[in-house]
Amino acid sequence: MAARSSWGGHLRLSLVACPVSLYPATTSAHDVRFHLINPETGNRIRTRVFDADGEEVERKDLVRGFEIEKDEYILLTDEEIKSVRLESTRTIDIERFVDASEIDRIFWNDPYYLVPDGKAGVDAFTVIRTAMEQAGKVALARVVMGTRERIVAIEPRGAGMLLTTLRTHDEVRQSEEYFEGIPDRKADAGMIEIAERIIAQKAGPFDPSEFKDRYEDALRALIESKRDGDGGGTKAAPPREDNVIDLMEALRRSLEGPSAKAPAKVAAKAKPAPKKPPAKKTAAKPPQKKAPPRKRAASR
Repeated sequence: MAARSSWGGHLRLSLVACPVSLYPATTSAHDVRFHLINPETGNRIRTRVFDADGEEVERKDLVRGFEIEKDEYILLTDEEIKSVRLESTRTIDIERFVDASEIDRIFWNDPYYLVPDGKAGVDAFTVIRTAMEQAGKVALARVVMGTRERIVAIEPRGAGMLLTTLRTHDEVRQSEEYFEGIPDRKADAGMIEIAERIIAQKAGPFDPSEFKDRYEDALRALIESKRDGDGGGTKAAPPREDNVIDLMEALRRSLEGPSAKAPAKVAAKAKPAPKKPPAKKTAAKPPQKKAPPRKRAASR
């Protein structure tokens, strides 16, 4: 089944506009999801809605409320909210172009595929995409998604474009309040040199197929084992309890690679192997004495 678009409208660059649609570039369809079940009956739990007076209400009868004082709300219906019209409600209006490197990665949020909606807008869409690609710039625009106006970044991607919502300045916490307690301490140059060699050993290309959610895989294995009736599932290996006190020794062991043994809990100098005692010489057996000759009986 083809994915449903999450937004439809127009992309506009100055006087050039074209109909476009947005499709989520990520999916959570493969996530393991659980329901709450009554173990005594096997029935799924259903949520019922009650107000503060204990009266049950239907979800379709509810409206949105903005709290202005404690327990005092301004009520808004869906129609009233939709009546607030902004130009960005149905138009992605490009405001400026920037270098992608100028946008701090902490501001990047959710990605969407931006594609032309119908054949009528393909030519204008292609012109905008190609011009952006040749300029090497990222477009900044505004669009209303849900009940929020969002700043978005648009960049060419293949035959289409990638639109990524950006967090606002107020949504990002400043790092200073978290990092100010870190002491200003210089690291040992020798340790840095070994750490750099470890980084060089582990350097390689980014392959997203190599990164999987091992916890989700373990959950699925557990579910399959219970489906088969054994009820055992799988158990993850316990976390390592290595507590190496000697940081230099830990770095050196890490540099040795996966074949190195796990570091000891307390790093200590290796004790020399005890010397083996000299082998004992086997004592020679004393020569056995010959039995005396028997005396002949005297003849009568």
